[in-house]
Amino acid sequence: MDKNRRPEDMARINSPALAKKFISEQLEALKKQIGDGKVLLALSGGVDSSVVAALLIQAIGKQLVCVHVNHGLLREGEPEQVIRVFRNELDANLIYVDAVDRFLDKLAGVTDPEEKRKIIGKEFIDVFAEEAAKQDGIRFLAQGTIYPDILESEGVKAHHNVGGLPPELNFELVEPVKFLYKDEVRVVGKELGLPDSMVYRQPFPGPGLGVRCPGAITRERLAAVRASDAILREEFAKNGLEGKVWQYFTVVPDFKSTGIRDGKRCFEWPVIIRAVNSIDATSASIEPIPYELLSHLADRIVSEVPGVNRVLYDISKKPVATIEYE
Repeated sequence: MDKNRRPEDMARINSPALAKKFISEQLEALKKQIGDGKVLLALSGGVDSSVVAALLIQAIGKQLVCVHVNHGLLREGEPEQVIRVFRNELDANLIYVDAVDRFLDKLAGVTDPEEKRKIIGKEFIDVFAEEAAKQDGIRFLAQGTIYPDILESEGVKAHHNVGGLPPELNFELVEPVKFLYKDEVRVVGKELGLPDSMVYRQPFPGPGLGVRCPGAITRERLAAVRASDAILREEFAKNGLEGKVWQYFTVVPDFKSTGIRDGKRCFEWPVIIRAVNSIDATSASIEPIPYELLSHLADRIVSEVPGVNRVLYDISKKPVATIEYE
């Protein structure tokens, strides 16, 4: 049987009882595979890597070394949440790397989307490899690989950017959720006690907010994306759209338009609101946001986010438009 093929008799994990059974089986398997070895994990804060971390903490405790790299392209509050949940609540062996300046300096002036992606991916690998080299006795590399990753990319969890580690870091892979679909990973995460904000985290691209800051990324525009996104998420939660809409976010493009602020002419950016529904991201429909909520969002964003004087609502379906902007 293909070791990367989901067992045909594997039941869909769609209940707490089945999740509990899966967790029990995986804890036993992880202890058997790892023994007294040490495991390294790139912990992004996304549901996949978070569930793997929670499983490994239960299985091997401090033998797990989690590395959380803050590249400056995460959403508001995400690095703090990773520290709070894993270091403070789960007592994980967590290394936090503040690499914001390192990433943003490398990205300065770069406008091509693919070049930006390559810089972000390479820099992540370099930072992670540097942290790995500081550790003694690491024999295993844990990854949040899930079954669609195997089907689509031959087993490499590309968005974690750890598939390109230097060959001298010859780790054995640990992939406890590699036969699960995303919805099953969420059920397991819920049973492990992870917070809903982490378990039900929206799909988030590997380059993070970098793809929502089209053109050359600047710290000011990145701050505007982060602040406007936080407002959007807060208002969607208040208005019952948090669990209804598949993905929603803001984009701040690299152009300005004239406006009036405090009786004086201003030349500032627009914020674009994107809210879509999808099953597998191959196509997407538009979520009709009530006008009253759109108006309230516009008022909040232009008054609370520095450098922004317009709010636009993107009603383009996929296809022809894609979900993200880059």
